[in-house]
Amino acid sequence: MSEIRWFDNHCHLTTGASKKNVSPADAVAEAAEAGVTRFLTVGCTVADSIEAMEIAAGFPNVWATAGVHPHDAKDGIDGLRELFDAADSPVAVGECGLDYHYSHSEHDVQAEVFAQQIQLAHELDLALVIHSRSAWDDTFAILDEQGVPERTVFHCFTGGPDEARKALDRGCYLSFSGIVTFPSAPELREAAQLCPADKLLVETDSPYLAPVPHRGKSNKPAWVSVVGEAVADVRGQSAADIAARTWANGEALYRL
Repeated sequence: MSEIRWFDNHCHLTTGASKKNVSPADAVAEAAEAGVTRFLTVGCTVADSIEAMEIAAGFPNVWATAGVHPHDAKDGIDGLRELFDAADSPVAVGECGLDYHYSHSEHDVQAEVFAQQIQLAHELDLALVIHSRSAWDDTFAILDEQGVPERTVFHCFTGGPDEARKALDRGCYLSFSGIVTFPSAPELREAAQLCPADKLLVETDSPYLAPVPHRGKSNKPAWVSVVGEAVADVRGQSAADIAARTWANGEALYRL
């Protein structure tokens, strides 16, 4: 078992996640062998968020978010607010945001649902988990219009140095996924290099985006160490330093 503690601050342990072939218990147990001892399982619809909460309730080291992904914005957010009244309530709102790469929901609908969830994060004083793909200008515009919640993270950050600076100027955290290991992502590695240590996070976004050398396989929380080691290499730091820093940052972001 690894002596380094990792926190996978964004994974999908719910059955709604595609490519899923292991139970939450098996995923958590396997990850523990790799030193991954904290997990944030993320909701993408109201139903998915309920399942995420149920999973988190079964483990002392798993927490849940509740949100509506931009792909599902067309279905609205009815029932989302009530989830935060539960005894074991989610620790963040999201993932939510804009996705113009696939545009499964109309852009104006995505914008409205994103704004509603920003407002919810303000109301509840919770962290906000943002998904932004091919929509940087509109994402920043909506954030500026609604006000950036004090604790906000760009999950699976895919931008380069310019987008990183814009997010950091707004006080946001940047969370890096397995994409940082892809040969095609030099600008993302530049962003990882310039990110201040106190705004840095790592994630798997499993079961999606398995890092090199596991590309093509179903991703899993156990591989967040691979992401962390890649970030450490880019930044000229040790994996232990990155693990400790991102652990502390996740704890502060979600007030664990």
